[in-house]
Amino acid sequence: MQSRIRKNDTVVVVAGRERGKSGKVIRVLPKEDRAVVERLNIVKRHTKGSGPQSPQGIVEKEAPIHVSNLMLLCESDSCNRPVRIARRRTDEGKAVRVCKKCGRQIGE
Repeated sequence: MQSRIRKNDTVVVVAGRERGKSGKVIRVLPKEDRAVVERLNIVKRHTKGSGPQSPQGIVEKEAPIHVSNLMLLCESDSCNRPVRIARRRTDEGKAVRVCKKCGRQIGE
């Protein structure tokens, strides 16, 4: 199934340790139904150095979050809150994402 969340979307975390925080999607992992959100779900990895370009030490990086714990943020003036989205077809036959609260097209 195609994910409703795409790269560069602004999302809000609705469940888990980071609940209530928002951020921009950096990467989507469709096979695992997960997304990496900027500055959220930070984990520490102990890395072994392999030359000057990747030094050893403790590295902090973003871990993926399951898409069921994310909601898209509608940035229209009337909504400006996390919303569910629907898929509608335009007159040209292209499928677009639409906010279920205000009916405004999201993205594109």
